[in-house]
Amino acid sequence: MFERILAAIDQSDAAGRVIAAAREMAELSHGEVWVLHLREREVMGRGGGMYSAESHADAGTLVDTATGKLAAAGVTAHSVVRDTLFGHAAGEIVDEARAHDAGVIVMGSRGHGDLAGLVVGSTAHKVIHLSDRPVLVVR
Repeated sequence: MFERILAAIDQSDAAGRVIAAAREMAELSHGEVWVLHLREREVMGRGGGMYSAESHADAGTLVDTATGKLAAAGVTAHSVVRDTLFGHAAGEIVDEARAHDAGVIVMGSRGHGDLAGLVVGSTAHKVIHLSDRPVLVVR
């Protein structure tokens, strides 16, 4: 049923649980996993310079570690690291799922309460509303 799985990860504690859930789904369906990490960047100042608190190397290491764990379990895994503007991650995740024809998106929740989610906005919440495919949110 889910032969193609998009696992969207960040630097949070939930990333390991996202990879574990994606691995289990892939093992059951003999599927493959695309591990996506988006480096969110902000526009700084009038000059329009871009800033990210995370280096390309750190982002690559995060995704390579995740795909390595999947490969060690016998799951075919692909790494995807992309830059995006702050606040645009949800749309990028949905677009990436479409690009790889993923049957499901697996992603984490940072565990913001309902009030914090309303104030700050939850990427997982936005993905659920934008996506045309199932979304599994791992806590």
